[in-house]
Amino acid sequence: MCRIKRLSLLRLCRLLPSLLAGGMLCACSAGGAGADDSARIADSIALADSLEQVRRVTDLTTEAEEYADSVLRTLDARQMAGMLFMPAVYARGDGYNLHVINRYVQDLHVGGLVLLKGDLRGAAMIADTLRALAAPAPFLAVDAENGLRMRFEDAPEFPWNRELGHLTDDQLLYEFGRELARECRATGINMVLGPVIDVVPGEGSHGLMRRRSLGSDPRRVADLALAYARGVEDGNVISVAKHFPGHGSASADSHRALGEIRADRAVIDSVDLYPFRRYVAEGLSGVMVGHLAVKALDSVRRPAVVSPVVMQDVLRGQLGFEGLVITDALNMEGAMGVKGWQAVKAGADMVIAPSDTRGEITALVEAMRDGRLDSLVVADRCRRILFYKYLIGQDHPARLTDIDNIVHDVHSGAEALRDSIRAGLYRHMNSNLRR
Repeated sequence: MCRIKRLSLLRLCRLLPSLLAGGMLCACSAGGAGADDSARIADSIALADSLEQVRRVTDLTTEAEEYADSVLRTLDARQMAGMLFMPAVYARGDGYNLHVINRYVQDLHVGGLVLLKGDLRGAAMIADTLRALAAPAPFLAVDAENGLRMRFEDAPEFPWNRELGHLTDDQLLYEFGRELARECRATGINMVLGPVIDVVPGEGSHGLMRRRSLGSDPRRVADLALAYARGVEDGNVISVAKHFPGHGSASADSHRALGEIRADRAVIDSVDLYPFRRYVAEGLSGVMVGHLAVKALDSVRRPAVVSPVVMQDVLRGQLGFEGLVITDALNMEGAMGVKGWQAVKAGADMVIAPSDTRGEITALVEAMRDGRLDSLVVADRCRRILFYKYLIGQDHPARLTDIDNIVHDVHSGAEALRDSIRAGLYRHMNSNLRR
C-alpha cells in the first residue's frame, strides 16, 4: 500500500473539487469540507492504495513548485527583494490610499500588505485593486484577534482570547476560525495574523498579553488555538501562529521595548514551545517571530527576528517547520532598529511593516550585490512565498463582485456564532459558581 505525508489544510482545500470529481473521496459530502470532512480527506490521501490516487494528490505540490519556479525565473533582483516585504496600510478606499497601494505594488513589487484601521468596504476595495494590479496578487493580511472588528470599525466583534480560553468546547473555536475565514474571503483577505499561541504564566506577564492569550495551560492553549487555525485554513485562508518562540512570560510590551524571556530551556520546551510544536505537527502554514530575546535559546541578546539560532536552528531545525516565517512589525520599538535584510538573512521569509519600505528594499538589493546576503537565499524565500500564493489561488484571484453589499455579507453569519460562544461562556461561568 502506498502512503504519503498528510497534506496541509490549504492544499486539501484546493484539492477538494478534483478529488471529489475523481471519486477518491466518495465518503465526503460535496457541500464543503468541515472538520470531519478534512479528516476524511486526509485519511483518504494517507491511505491511497494506487499510484494513480497518489499521483492525483501529489500533483498539486508539483504544480505549485513548478509555478513558483516559473514566476521566479521572470524576476529581477529588485522584484525578488520587494516580494519579501509586507508594508502596513490603512483599510480605506479613498483615492490617496489606493494611490499609495498602487505604488507599493507597481513600483516596489511588494509581496503583501497588512491592513490597519479602516472599514470593510475599504478592505474590499484594496483587495480588488490588488487583484487588478499584479499576478500573482499580493497577500492581504489582517490581525483579527477578536474578529475583524480589531481593525474594521463596521465588522462583527467577538470575545478576546482571555475569554475564549474559558471555553470547554473546542468546536466553537473551530467554528470561530471558519467564520473568520468566511468573512475574510468575502472581503478579499487571505491571511490572518493569528492564532496567538503565547502561554501566559499569570501576573508575571505583560497586561496586554494576558488579554491576547488563551491561558496558562500550554496543552489547553494548543487545543483551542489549533482548532481555530484549522477553521481558518479549512476556509482557505493562511493562518500565522504568533509570537515565536513565545511571548507569554515577557514583562515588556514589544511594541515599546525588546521583550526578554528569562525562563530556562526546560520551561521553554515544555511551556512556550509546546503549542508551536503542535501547530507545526498539524501542517499549518505560517509562524510569526516576535521581538523577543530568549537567552536559553540564543546567548546573543537580540530580537528573535534577527536570530538564526531561533529561526533556523530551533524553528526550522528542531521543530521541522516548512511553512512561511514572518516577522512581527519592524516599526515596533522591540525590533531595536534591525533591518529587513538582516531578518531575511537570519531566516525570515517575509518582513512586516518596515518604517521605510522603499529604503528597506533598496538596502536588501544592496546587501545582495555586495555579498552580505546570498541571492540564492532570497530566491529560496521568494519560492516559498509563491508556493503558498498558488495554494490559496493568488495566481488567479477571484474578483469581488458586490463590494456595495460587503458589510451585509460579512455580518450574515456572525450573530449565530456569537450566540453560541456566549452560551459556552455562560455554561463555564455557571459551572464555576456551582463549585
